[in-house]
Amino acid sequence: MVRRTSSSGAIAFVLIIAGIFAAGAGLGALAGAPPFPGHGLAHAEPDGPAAKPMSRSTPMRISIPSINVDAPITTVGLAPNGAIGVPPLDNNNLAGWYTGGPSPGQLGPAVIVGHVDGPQGKSVFYRLGSVKPGQKIVLQLANHHTALFNIYSVEYYKKGEFPGRRVYGDYSRPGLRLITCGGSFLGGSVGYQDNIVVYASLTDRG
Repeated sequence: MVRRTSSSGAIAFVLIIAGIFAAGAGLGALAGAPPFPGHGLAHAEPDGPAAKPMSRSTPMRISIPSINVDAPITTVGLAPNGAIGVPPLDNNNLAGWYTGGPSPGQLGPAVIVGHVDGPQGKSVFYRLGSVKPGQKIVLQLANHHTALFNIYSVEYYKKGEFPGRRVYGDYSRPGLRLITCGGSFLGGSVGYQDNIVVYASLTDRG
């Protein structure tokens, strides 16, 4: 159940009802189709006890060793259509943290978004669809602490069928959602046909 007693909870509830995400602006033709999850219908849940939540702090850098991602993080808010915004397309190695939700390590799902491609070709989350459950994500925070997450599910959805409640609604533990585009490139205002979502749970802190 979504907690509605804080501003973050209230915004999460709005996103659950809307069920939308704006990262459809990939260029497609420059980098070719990104990798697509082969297990996107697994819909796994986290196992094991939840780690203790951390204090709110802006994430500064994300590392995903399995796909050689090591990138700075900027902040994003809501796009004009009410969807989560995205980082600028002209910086290929830049992810965006959605400031209207939890920060990494806080109770609830922190959301980090990124493009698959841009004007210079492949972007920060181009290979996101190839990560697998059990692999790690590391977030460096502004307060000089580190949040370590374990991936437990990698899923894809048609943009018109984005499951807002599953993506944004779990406030039972500190979680993380990485979101990008995938599937066929349709062009126009749609961009890619699908969204890829990586689900992870906080396992350690430093």
